[in-house]
Amino acid sequence: MTRPVVAEGLWALSPAAGLRPVEETEAEEPLLVADSWLVREGRVRGLDRHRERFVRSCGQSAGPPSYRLLEFWAAMTDALPRSGAWFPRVELTPRQVRLRLRPAPPLGTEIRVWAAGQSDPRTVPRRKGPDLDALAAVRSRATGAGADEAVLVGPTGVVLEAATASVLWWEDDTLCLPPPRLPVLPGVTVALVQERARREGVRVAHRARTLPELSGREVWLVNALHGIRPVVNWIGGPLEAAPARRAPEWRAWLDDLREPLPAK
Repeated sequence: MTRPVVAEGLWALSPAAGLRPVEETEAEEPLLVADSWLVREGRVRGLDRHRERFVRSCGQSAGPPSYRLLEFWAAMTDALPRSGAWFPRVELTPRQVRLRLRPAPPLGTEIRVWAAGQSDPRTVPRRKGPDLDALAAVRSRATGAGADEAVLVGPTGVVLEAATASVLWWEDDTLCLPPPRLPVLPGVTVALVQERARREGVRVAHRARTLPELSGREVWLVNALHGIRPVVNWIGGPLEAAPARRAPEWRAWLDDLREPLPAK
């Protein structure tokens, strides 16, 4: 009963007809939950983890019962294109669970970050979706300053994450990230990176650091779209970007994690 999706657009699940196009009058609804990932030539990384996070977040947002969400997920996965590069987003609104199928933007292997820490504008920091517009505004300010991204900081200046990515950095041979007590999104890709580090005996530590304390260190921005992007320049401030010595090998490993979508 699934209606094939072969082009970009917004689709919702109908019990009688599978996925159907969303009418223009239905499109503008507030997002309660969102989740997204890269699909390249029918291959994706960590799709099951994205499903688990989406279903869990919907449960926290009074969404449909789990069996309905899993029915949607199966229809959505079956409908994803098996060729080309796509950046699909699944969404929960007050009335619908839906798929927004989008072409993937150009992918980056490095990133320039605004050196001025931005106050965290999020209202629900541990759930992706409700604050996407506020985060887009932060990122827009960063691009206006000549950077690609901005880093969110807490009231004391402690680094939380970037507008669209998790923040990791290296202190000697230790892979560091913000403490879990801080308001950060549980990232799928950063969890994969941590698991590999622990498997290979790389020390992982949660450390509270301000932006100036990241100067001179290898810093990564990590998300499901771009994977690992080392910071190659801090824009508008005295911070120094260290050479990205570890990033190429970790990027190659992460790219190899992509697996084929289930056969239709």
